[in-house]
Amino acid sequence: MCRWAAYIGQPIFLEEIVSRPGHSLIHQSQCATQCHTAINADGFGLAWYGERPEPGLYRDVMPAWSDPNLRSLTAQVRSGLFLAHVRASTGSATSRNNCHPFAVGRWSFMHNGQIGGYDACRRDAEMMIPDALYPHRKGATDSEALFLVALAEGLEDDPKGALERATARLEALSRARGAMPHMRLTAALSDGARLYAIRYATDEHAPTLYHRWSDSRGGRAVVSEPLESDEGDWAAVPAGSFCVFEGASVSIEPFRPTACAAAA
Repeated sequence: MCRWAAYIGQPIFLEEIVSRPGHSLIHQSQCATQCHTAINADGFGLAWYGERPEPGLYRDVMPAWSDPNLRSLTAQVRSGLFLAHVRASTGSATSRNNCHPFAVGRWSFMHNGQIGGYDACRRDAEMMIPDALYPHRKGATDSEALFLVALAEGLEDDPKGALERATARLEALSRARGAMPHMRLTAALSDGARLYAIRYATDEHAPTLYHRWSDSRGGRAVVSEPLESDEGDWAAVPAGSFCVFEGASVSIEPFRPTACAAAA
């Protein structure tokens, strides 16, 4: 399982989430505590929003703790909306194209989890990506496939519905040709104005997800694991939730891809 962190609020240096806290994302890349794999060394990535609608991207295959460029970048770049990810592969190769976050236009996306037995149904999943979007398919991960299928399902106009429909389609594929657990999913995505997050699984082991508002930063962090051990006010996101973070506001609604699949 991977680890990730996202932030929305007043512009801050990326290091305030990525490298400076006691249990920062870089620390989690070596010492994660709330997932099966404590080491997340199969690459890392950042997506941040600045003066342009499209996010900046920086991704590499090195472990996050061993790249001095990452620490330098996060110490200099300031943003009011960014996504950061450290990767533990569930099967696909360690390559830059397989590192999260992924970006298409103004959208960015990152994922922690798996589609069960994806290798057995990969070809069918690829066929769900329409021709107009397929040039954006750079890697081989189930995560990127989910993102592109969500774009095809209308992510621009209906983020929650598009993710429910895309998740339902890939979950159905795993049930038909894959393996258990059919879907484990925590994901963050953004259009540059809002931050969205999902926590969902077909079993009782949805990957962890928390959020916390900080008055000192003037913003909210959304994370796989709390960033400081002495901060007791991290709110756990319930399994089966779709979250919208905009400014200081939080909206949490049920996330029901199986209901969409049944209706189809």
